[in-house]
Amino acid sequence: MPIREAAPGDWPRIWPFWHRIVAAGETYTWDPDTSEEAARVLWMNPAKRVYVVEDETGALAGTAYLTPNYGGPAARIANAGFMVDPEHAGRGVGRALAEHVLTAAKDLGYRGMVFNSVVETNPAVKLWLSLGFTILGTVPDAFEHPRDGLVGLHIMHKAL
Repeated sequence: MPIREAAPGDWPRIWPFWHRIVAAGETYTWDPDTSEEAARVLWMNPAKRVYVVEDETGALAGTAYLTPNYGGPAARIANAGFMVDPEHAGRGVGRALAEHVLTAAKDLGYRGMVFNSVVETNPAVKLWLSLGFTILGTVPDAFEHPRDGLVGLHIMHKAL
């Protein structure tokens, strides 16, 4: 699975699954009605390094971004976001992206990575734990899941 930095022309291939995932309201704290323009600004922001992974046919299978979580003296703690096209779920795309972004973060001099709001029912929690992240805490009943009702948001960390 080739992983590369995203180009502006990748956005039209990211948007369909970005919209599908966010509109489902199950794993991201962004407004499910986020417009395409606002989504592009959120994901493709120049302050972020954005990556894409393509499958063997050249179809875009997933994307991730890497950015500082804080500023100033704490700017060496990273944050990242990950999305895998549901059509490519279960094929190792998320793990490949995660390993790539963690390596990139370390190579860029980040000392750690923090996820500020991981929905506790998100299946990706198992992936993050398997990659060495720990749950620092959980904000109880912080997320209104469309099927599960109120669930917590994990704050997760990994030293790099």
